[in-house]
Amino acid sequence: MKWLIIAVAKGRLEDEVKKILAQAGLGNVIDSDSRKLIFEDDKNRIRYLVVKPVDVATYVESGVADLGFVGKDVLLEQEKDVYELMDLEFGKCIFAAAGFPNTLIDKGEEPLRIATKYPNITTNYFQDRQKIELIYLNGSVELAPIVGLSDIIVDLVETGSTLKANGLVILEEMMTISARVISNRVSYRFQHDRIQQFLDEVKKGKMVYAGNSIN
Repeated sequence: MKWLIIAVAKGRLEDEVKKILAQAGLGNVIDSDSRKLIFEDDKNRIRYLVVKPVDVATYVESGVADLGFVGKDVLLEQEKDVYELMDLEFGKCIFAAAGFPNTLIDKGEEPLRIATKYPNITTNYFQDRQKIELIYLNGSVELAPIVGLSDIIVDLVETGSTLKANGLVILEEMMTISARVISNRVSYRFQHDRIQQFLDEVKKGKMVYAGNSIN
């Protein structure tokens, strides 16, 4: 049987995926404490590639990986040519426009200055609504409105604690984000049965994990 190759995003998503795979009986071969990047489940003929979240869709689109576990934010920002097969319904957070209280988002003809690490998502969201001036930052975007670099920020918000600590608030919730399973288009065509079998096992594991979490 051919190996099924799966790219898994490092970090918090990796931890959740490991729990679901364990509940699905697909083994618990990924060792988060190891410096290894490839882990093999010989019994089920599955090879896991543990990579940075921003790289998952690239591995899948290129065909190096058949499947991937990745956040919806990455898919929206990168717009890769892959199939989105399943919403895992965990890793939930929201994309939000945030700034100081009472900051105006709709400024008419005056451009709205937005600091973000998600230029494509931001542009697509505001394209038919408001002229914007994008300021790309790779981290600590909350600093931008504080020092006057931008009017607002667009970022992922989970608890809102970082915003609150810096005197910022959510001005507008844009969309909800969660973890997804994606597939290479060619792999889905030629390994459809194998991929579907894997997805069925993941669904079972997700249900058991969710039940255990509730209990």
